[in-house]
Amino acid sequence: MFFSTITVLFAFLLAVTTITSHASPVAEQSLLVWNPRILSPKANMLWLAGSKHTVTWDTTNIPREKIGSTGLILLGYDGTESENLDIEHPLATGFRIDRGSTTVVVPRNLTARDDYFIVLFGDSGNTSPKFKIRKA
Repeated sequence: MFFSTITVLFAFLLAVTTITSHASPVAEQSLLVWNPRILSPKANMLWLAGSKHTVTWDTTNIPREKIGSTGLILLGYDGTESENLDIEHPLATGFRIDRGSTTVVVPRNLTARDDYFIVLFGDSGNTSPKFKIRKA
């Protein structure tokens, strides 16, 4: 029994060594990160819960590789201890990032605050200036 365990272990290690020594190296890729500036919402803008708003961002220098890719918009706020980002309830998903805008609906069940922000994800997370949300 002991001999067979050592034999199996040795065979496993030999197989792993053989596979990793013959594996082709991974080509080094440069990461393309595009950070479009968020144009709206602007600092201190007021949104009302339940209302529709258009989030806009600058697409002036969009790389060719990003045309046609999709985005995600999340709502967050500054907390006393940390930032809070609502990843479970995105404001928008699946929109084309090269269009430069998408419409969102402000959730009705939010607490009134002056430190909300949105984060636009394409291949990076760009944060808007802080703005206000109040109950309608």
